Amino acid sequence: MDAPEEPLPPVIYTMENKPIVTCAGDQNLFTSIYPTLSQQLPREPMEWRRSYGRAPKMIHLESNFVQFKEELLPKEGNKALLTFPFLHIYWTECCDTEVYKATVKDDLTKWQNVLKAHSSVDWLIVVVENDAKKKNKTNILPRTSIVDKIRNDFCNKQSDRCVVLNDPLKDSSRTQESWNAFLTKLRTLLLMSFTKNLGKFEDDMRTLREKRTEPGWSFCEYFMVQEELAFVFEMLQQFEDALVQYDELDALFSQYVVNFGAGDGANWLTFFCQPVKSWNGLTLRKPIDMEKRELIQRQEATLLDLRSYLFARQCTLLLFLQRPWEVAQRALELLHSCVQELKLLEVSVPPGALDCWVFLSCLEVLQRIEGCCDRAQIDSNIAHTVGLWSYATEKLKSLGYLCGLVSEKGPNSEDLNRTVDLLAGLGAERPETANTAQSPYKKLKEALSSVEAFEKHYLDLSHATIEMYTSIGRIRSAKFVGKDLAEFYMKKKSPQKAETYLQGALKNYLAEGWALPITHTRKQLAECQKHLGQTENYLQTSSLLASDHHLTEEERKYFCQEILNFASEQIDSPGHKVVLPMHSFAHLRDLRFTPSNAVVHVGGVLSVEITVCSQMPVPVHMDQIAISVHFSIEKNSYRKTAEWLTKHKTSNGVINFPVETSPFPASQNSLPALELFEMFERSPSDNSLNTTGIICKNVHMLLRRQESSTALDTPSGVALDDGAPVLKCCSVTLEPGPNTIAFRTQAKEPGTYTLRQLCASAGPVCFVLPHLYPLAQYDVYSQEPQLHVEPLADSLLAGIPQKVKFTVTTGHYTVKNGDSLQLSNVEAMLILCQAENKAVIYSNTREKASDASLRVQSSDKVTSISLPAAPAYHMIEFELEVLSLPSAPAAGGEGESTMLGMSEAQRKPKDTQKAGHCMATTDHKVSIECPWSIYSTVIALTFSVPFRTTHAVLSAGTRKYIQVCVQNLSELDFRLSDSDLIDTGDSTDLQLLPLNTKSQQTLYTVKAEILPPAGTELCRTGSLCALEVSITRLSDLLEVDRDEALTESEEYFSTKLMYEVVDNSSNWAVCGKSSGVISMPVVAQATHRVHMEVMPLFAGYLPLPDVRLYKYLPHHSAHSSQLDADSWIENDSLSVDKHVDDQLDSSSIKSRGSVHSTASSEHKGLPMPRLQALPPGQVFNSSTGMQILVIPSKDDHVLEVSVT
Repeated sequence: MDAPEEPLPPVIYTMENKPIVTCAGDQNLFTSIYPTLSQQLPREPMEWRRSYGRAPKMIHLESNFVQFKEELLPKEGNKALLTFPFLHIYWTECCDTEVYKATVKDDLTKWQNVLKAHSSVDWLIVVVENDAKKKNKTNILPRTSIVDKIRNDFCNKQSDRCVVLNDPLKDSSRTQESWNAFLTKLRTLLLMSFTKNLGKFEDDMRTLREKRTEPGWSFCEYFMVQEELAFVFEMLQQFEDALVQYDELDALFSQYVVNFGAGDGANWLTFFCQPVKSWNGLTLRKPIDMEKRELIQRQEATLLDLRSYLFARQCTLLLFLQRPWEVAQRALELLHSCVQELKLLEVSVPPGALDCWVFLSCLEVLQRIEGCCDRAQIDSNIAHTVGLWSYATEKLKSLGYLCGLVSEKGPNSEDLNRTVDLLAGLGAERPETANTAQSPYKKLKEALSSVEAFEKHYLDLSHATIEMYTSIGRIRSAKFVGKDLAEFYMKKKSPQKAETYLQGALKNYLAEGWALPITHTRKQLAECQKHLGQTENYLQTSSLLASDHHLTEEERKYFCQEILNFASEQIDSPGHKVVLPMHSFAHLRDLRFTPSNAVVHVGGVLSVEITVCSQMPVPVHMDQIAISVHFSIEKNSYRKTAEWLTKHKTSNGVINFPVETSPFPASQNSLPALELFEMFERSPSDNSLNTTGIICKNVHMLLRRQESSTALDTPSGVALDDGAPVLKCCSVTLEPGPNTIAFRTQAKEPGTYTLRQLCASAGPVCFVLPHLYPLAQYDVYSQEPQLHVEPLADSLLAGIPQKVKFTVTTGHYTVKNGDSLQLSNVEAMLILCQAENKAVIYSNTREKASDASLRVQSSDKVTSISLPAAPAYHMIEFELEVLSLPSAPAAGGEGESTMLGMSEAQRKPKDTQKAGHCMATTDHKVSIECPWSIYSTVIALTFSVPFRTTHAVLSAGTRKYIQVCVQNLSELDFRLSDSDLIDTGDSTDLQLLPLNTKSQQTLYTVKAEILPPAGTELCRTGSLCALEVSITRLSDLLEVDRDEALTESEEYFSTKLMYEVVDNSSNWAVCGKSSGVISMPVVAQATHRVHMEVMPLFAGYLPLPDVRLYKYLPHHSAHSSQLDADSWIENDSLSVDKHVDDQLDSSSIKSRGSVHSTASSEHKGLPMPRLQALPPGQVFNSSTGMQILVIPSKDDHVLEVSVT
């Protein structure tokens, strides 16, 4: 072949680059073998094991075989890997020893000397054996002798560097085996050379990168070095590794730009800060843009040149990797980052130049992707490319505004000059797109050529972008593009087209709750509605903007003034009313009724006070504020009384209203809270922190589409209820913030009144709150006069004066002076007239109005009660005493009462009623004539007879005993006093003697308490417990106290008492003194306490020992004064009066007689003091019947339990 013999150009930069292998020796021989070699070499893959622990890869090797020349060997410092020969092969088919010695050996020696001079150790000698030549030469040595000589002369210890290829052009098994061995050796040597040379190159590159902080370091030089490595990987078809090299260069440059923006700039960055003079966009239609590469190599490239070249190389590799959608993603990131980098580096860019570059780049990327994908793939991956469409649309719009293509009058001379400058910066169209009808260059040039062309291209792009966004569900982005389109239509004086897009965007923003876009869109919509003459819609939008706090104060005042201007202009020419929703104008905060229960009688006055918070920035004068009222008569509602309404209505009278229709829908407010978490990414090698940030784990819940939201913009179809009665308040000025407005109304017709609408009017403009919720109602009632009579007690008792309460409810009747109640008298019931009776007048809300005197006059048949004057819907209350006479014959009223001798005491509890006894009752019907009615009112009062009386005559010899029993049948406690039985016949032979004893007054109370030993909670058998006895005097000196035991001192009287502790049940053992004499002062609440010790003998609930109390009376003998009282007590031998009812226990009294037997014998015959038992009723023992728990001792083995 002739191609390998042709000299290669000094630099090869094509996508067909292959590793260079030089061929020396017999060129004709190699030419004959080349076709087979080029086909067989890449057929089998080889495993390539790389350094630094990188994963091995299977690669197919291809080579570019060229004729060996010394000029191809790399010079010192040359870092170009593409022109680096990785292997040198010497071809020979010499089979004659003489020929070998004469020519071949010298040629091999020169070849190796050249390689050694350039330190090249990657070489191979191939000896081709040809059977045909072997037959023609009879004097040749065996083949092995030539190979051995070559190995001995040149290979030394590397005998594998000389291989034999047998008859390469024949088709035999021996030839195939020879080819396989040769190809394996060739691939192995190539991989070894790649690994060694690439490793050395990477080390040199890494060393160069580490010097980047040194002065004089150049990014462009380093760029060329690392790109060489990328070229080699690309040459080996390792596109992923090649892409990594460009990504590293991209990241390194980006970091330097960021550092420059932070004030840490490198010197070499100044080369990229030169003004932008060309903005012809990305070039993606050829693998390598040699023009821009040479600019980078000469350090003359601008920032856009570097970025364009770098992205073009990344794009090429991504397309080789069949990842076109990543190209679109990276392109969008690149375009945005370039805009920011130009700002950070403060690069001078002509106005519009960057917009041209972005527009051209977007279309170039899109067309490049379309060129390598079919239509089905493009349609299914719109989500990856729609961002570029949108960005191109945005930049074309900016160019149109900049060049005057959107203005009403068209471009002026300055705009035309700017357009010419921008087109000049594009330069000439590239050859690769010159024949393309819809190239980005032609589209931009055509769009900037005229207003009509611009409109066509901009509308096409906008509609295509909106359609793409809609098809993938990105409604918000589609509406945003539509909003830009609306601005364009407004500039073109087509507001009717703009309104549709603005309404759509506003609906979407409202559904998702974007406050600032809502405000901005409403401003645009207001302008559009104003141009279209949509007065009602414009006023509605103006009211929303006037209450929007995202606007400045001046903007809010402007829109508020627009409403006021319209209202003032239409006053002179009244016409159609403009009804607007109130939520944008003001907010109803609360409503208060007076009276607070919202109940009023017919003719009464009701006050309604509302608090309205104005959201306008300035005071607004309203002609009228009205509340429409709906009147309804529910079934039986006219019979509602004041008492019923008071019980069923709220008492505070205040109704609070929620904020009406917030700018955001309820669904937005009910969204879940953000779930934010910190995110860290660390390096897998050294665990160092690479990136950190915040991620939202429930973004799928927050960014869902909400197409069916109902709470969007202002409610439509607000109806004004013109026919309903209203509460009005005229000429009101609403200040910004809360305002209080009061309404007064006089009730006319009974029923329920519901407040339906709130309307604030200024000229023809009406702000309406269509529904008041919660429900606000007030009731008006009409009531007939009524008389109600009820006893103050649960039951009336006959024979005892009882109080009865009269309640007159005036209703709609006005009680005048002279009106009276006429009560018909009943023979068996008397109305007791007092010297002065009082009546109290209340309003229907139970508020006291006044007191009045009541005059009661009684005759034989009628009792007249004169009523005090009272207005309608009031109540008059007074009390009277009545007396039901006994049915048995008796003297009459007061005598009967005195004769009975009964007085009322406290009421018994319910549980002490005398079961089995029913009181006899008597009904008295009283007819009452009222001044407001011609009919009499009959009331019935039921009296119960409280006592049942029985008597019996008993005989004993010649004596007769009369027994009278009085039984109480009522729930009251009565005390029978001054009872006496008399002879009504005045017989002189009959004598009646009372046998009843007079009741005694309680003088003393005795209380006993047993306490467990210290440190324990319960008493134990066999353990000493403390017994405390308290004796308390209940009254001062009485007549019954005057006896011989009473002694007088300077301050008070005192008497001597004896106490004794007795246990008749033998449950307790009393230790120490069980009795004693005390001197008790005869003073109320005087208390004497006695302490002693007792021991429980059994376990269980034991009753407390009895405590007995006696009067201690001294003996009347003269010797008694010479003896000490305590000596008598210690003797324990005392005499007790024979009349004592409760005899003392002799064993208890004499329990210690044996101990003091000597003392008893000494006092034998001496006068003894006496003990007198206190009469029944004078001593109350509060501990009688009480028990205490005693637990058994732990040491007891036999348990005795006392059960009582």
